[in-house]
Amino acid sequence: MNFIATKSLSSIRLASIGLIPNKTSIRLSSISLFLNKASIRLSSIGLIPNKTSIRLSSICLLSITSVVFAQKKDENIGTEVVNVVKPYSPTISDAFKVKETPSFDDDETSKKENIQYNIFSFPVASTFTPSKGRAANVDKTAAEKYFKNYITLAAGNFGTINAELFVTENVSNTDYFGGMLRHNSTQGGVKDVQLDDKLYNTSLDLTYGSRTRALTWNADAGYQHQVYNWYGIYPNFFNQATIDGINSQQTYQNLYLGGRLSLGDSFLKESTLKFNRFWDAYGSAENHFVVQPNLEFDIVSEKINIGIVLDYISGSFDNSFNTLTSFKYGYTNVGIQPSIQLQKDDLSVNAGVGIFYSAAQELGESKFFIYPQVIGSYKVVGDLMIAYAGVEGTLKQNAYKEFVDQNFFLSPTIFVAPTDQKYDVFFGLKGKLANAVSYNMRASYLNEDNKPLFKNNGYEELVGNEGYRFGNSFGVAYDNIKTFSFFGELNADFSKNVSFGINGTFSSYTSDIEAEAWNLPSLNLGANLDVNITPKWYAGAKVFFVGERKDFVHYAASIPVPADATVTLESYFDVNAHIGYKYSDRLNFFLKGNNLANQDYQRWLNFRVQGLQVMAGASYKFDF
Repeated sequence: MNFIATKSLSSIRLASIGLIPNKTSIRLSSISLFLNKASIRLSSIGLIPNKTSIRLSSICLLSITSVVFAQKKDENIGTEVVNVVKPYSPTISDAFKVKETPSFDDDETSKKENIQYNIFSFPVASTFTPSKGRAANVDKTAAEKYFKNYITLAAGNFGTINAELFVTENVSNTDYFGGMLRHNSTQGGVKDVQLDDKLYNTSLDLTYGSRTRALTWNADAGYQHQVYNWYGIYPNFFNQATIDGINSQQTYQNLYLGGRLSLGDSFLKESTLKFNRFWDAYGSAENHFVVQPNLEFDIVSEKINIGIVLDYISGSFDNSFNTLTSFKYGYTNVGIQPSIQLQKDDLSVNAGVGIFYSAAQELGESKFFIYPQVIGSYKVVGDLMIAYAGVEGTLKQNAYKEFVDQNFFLSPTIFVAPTDQKYDVFFGLKGKLANAVSYNMRASYLNEDNKPLFKNNGYEELVGNEGYRFGNSFGVAYDNIKTFSFFGELNADFSKNVSFGINGTFSSYTSDIEAEAWNLPSLNLGANLDVNITPKWYAGAKVFFVGERKDFVHYAASIPVPADATVTLESYFDVNAHIGYKYSDRLNFFLKGNNLANQDYQRWLNFRVQGLQVMAGASYKFDF
């Protein structure tokens, strides 16, 4: 600042005394003007105060005026150029700090304008009149009419006939009566069979019951008549004279009485009773009586269940396989199975124990058994994934009738005894992959003593000529079997018109006495599909696969074949399908096909099945 002031005063003195010419004074004026502009800029950026800039401007303006007047006073003074150059170097004290939040003196910046909106509307003529809304109608199919009774008749190749009649009627508001008549027969026709292979199966079941809020009961009675043939001899092995002398037919008959009782608000829940009288054409007979009352109590917030079992069986056979000696069997099994149900959040446990006593009336020993019976489940992810596990054991009463239901070709010379199922340890996962897709996976280890195995009887030349002594019948061998198995299944209802299911079981067996676990397959697979093609047409299919099995062959030494040998039965699969047409609410037509692959497989050793089977029929529904 001092420099600018001194410079202006110097120019005034020089001009006034005529020491510098007019041009020089003009240059100095230019310099002063330049400095004046510089001072304005410094003031605008805050490096010098406003008052200082005003003084500088006044001094510069006086300098310019003095120089002009000086030039006019003396125009003969010699010229001399004096260039004084000195850059301006401001110091910190020459500037002031800029405020972080500047103040505004302008009132217009803070003034808010109030904006008002005005809508100018005018009526428009219209003939539209809105109607009152209502819910849209939902399209729904008419409910299929329910009929209480039906009759089915069908016939097919191999002389197959199938008939069913089911009737039920309400006797009163609480009582009802029902009955079922079934018949299934075929005239045989198995490939390369030398003996008669026809079969008949006819049964009649009747029931009468009553349902009220306080009491529900029903009484059952029935009769079954079955005819089968031991046709499973080696083809072309025996001469024709021997074959002609074989009576291969066996007849089974069963008469049963039973009932069920349930008291609604009582501690006595559902209790069952059943009596079977089973006999055959070779003088074998069996009586089987079972009573199972079930008690249930609520103690505090827990539920106590007590199951009671009274199982009595007795029977006799006129002959044993190797001798003509008759023998009897009989057991009375009494058991009590208390359990408690525990529920907490997603965890559910049913913990119990089974206590049994088995008393042998004829052959065998009387024993006392205790079994664990604990099952638990936990919802890992709601219903999507449920983990479950448990250990169960029980005393299972075997019976001649139950053996025949599994294998029709038993000889009437077997021994019947109960099975000690020590424990079955299992764990698995079940749940849903989607709303319509469910799954179940289970691994288990089963330990059984005295487990029955179906084993071929073989041939004894000099024992007798009964129809079951030609290597064409089976006996029952008991062994201690340990079974490790894995089971899995998947079921899907893709829509109300399409459903699909698949399942499989893999098993591994360990035996103690027998060389193999006879006739137990290591692999079982199955699948089913049901489709409603249209409201009138429907169809379905079932496929199953059975893996290899082992069996034992024994022949007398005089026969030129290996005396003893273990044979392997090949695995097989079967495809069954059906298609139907709903002619009306009452009348349906259907077409069924079994063994569509036309496989000549062996279900049991030397017992082959019929080939492709086709059957057509109709079903009619009605009311009285």
